[in-house]
Amino acid sequence: MSELYQSLSHSKWDCKYHVVFVPKRRRKAIFGQTRRQLGAIFHSLAKQKECQIIEGHLMPDHVHMCIAIPPKHPVASVIGFLKGKSAIAIARLSGKERNFTGEHFWARGYAVSTVGFELEQVRTYIREQDAADGAAGQF
Repeated sequence: MSELYQSLSHSKWDCKYHVVFVPKRRRKAIFGQTRRQLGAIFHSLAKQKECQIIEGHLMPDHVHMCIAIPPKHPVASVIGFLKGKSAIAIARLSGKERNFTGEHFWARGYAVSTVGFELEQVRTYIREQDAADGAAGQF
């Protein structure tokens, strides 16, 4: 049990989620410099919220990730944080000093499902997105 579960001060937990989100209008905007740096950006943002990205895959028009989120953080707030702060980072990568009001990179919604003991199946599914959708980059 000790290596399967993580712990907080008063709880043992194993909360993993499969999350998918897309850029606005599902445009193919994740390529080049953005693709190369987005994985590191997501990892550092997740660490700020005490989360861990277990597996991730960047496709030109969507992002798949398997993320462990402690039960003290709502899933919606963590995903909102990741999308919001990464949009600011993407705007700065493209040469803008500030992410002005009304300028959005990600679409409003996302898809999420819990991952139980079938973690390895979800990780395999995320890895195999290359074959299903074409060329891609892992993070």
